Amino acid sequence: MIGRFTQGGMSAAERSTRVIAPVAVGLLLLALWWLLVEWVQVTPTSVPNPGEVVVAGSANWGIILEDMLVTGTNALIGLTGGAVLGVLLAGLASRFAAADGMLAPVVVILAVVPIVALAPIFNSMFGAGTQTARQLIALIASFVPIFVNTLRGLRQTRPVQRDLFRASAANGRQTFLRLTLPTALPYVLTGLRIASSLAVISALVAEYFGGPLDGIGASIGSYAKSGNHPLAWAYVGGGILIGLAFFLVTVLLEWFVNRHRPAP
Repeated sequence: MIGRFTQGGMSAAERSTRVIAPVAVGLLLLALWWLLVEWVQVTPTSVPNPGEVVVAGSANWGIILEDMLVTGTNALIGLTGGAVLGVLLAGLASRFAAADGMLAPVVVILAVVPIVALAPIFNSMFGAGTQTARQLIALIASFVPIFVNTLRGLRQTRPVQRDLFRASAANGRQTFLRLTLPTALPYVLTGLRIASSLAVISALVAEYFGGPLDGIGASIGSYAKSGNHPLAWAYVGGGILIGLAFFLVTVLLEWFVNRHRPAP
């Protein structure tokens, strides 16, 4: 779905369908949620009906928004740092085989390390009163997909293409700007799109496992433990809104760049 959207080749009817379909699925899930809680009465004490969640969210929208800004800022800082670091190290790995060999095991380790284990360790290292640990965890989660996709993109140019540029007397800078970069750019943007969701999730999970008392993750844990389940679920909705915002911004960026980038 996203690939076709980013290529800009869909008609207006197809684009409308792509928007209507997920909205319809969302409404269907809300209806199913309401039926399970009200009619089947599945764990009614911990799972409120959607109406109660909406009421709680509306009554406390101000504090929810403040915590959304905290989580969104942590995710954005982590995503930005992960993107810069991922692109730079991928460029280094694509240029030097030794750097590629050294970075490969590090990336594998970062890809499998559990966030729930890092959160308390980083909180102890940087202090439980700062946001540094949360931002660093979001950076680690963002770095891996951006690095992997960027490195793959930088290696997509074929020898015949490079030979053609050399035959045309193109220098290294011209080859990079006209061939390597346009070829790698879609891969970089794909990595950024994947990393945007991971940054939000990792920041939220890191908030849940310690640190300052602000942020979506910390509030979900606090209100769930105190028995205020409608408000806890309203905060879950706030986290979903942050993830959707990050995802949509990166999808639009991917569509815009792919639409205007020069063909390799």
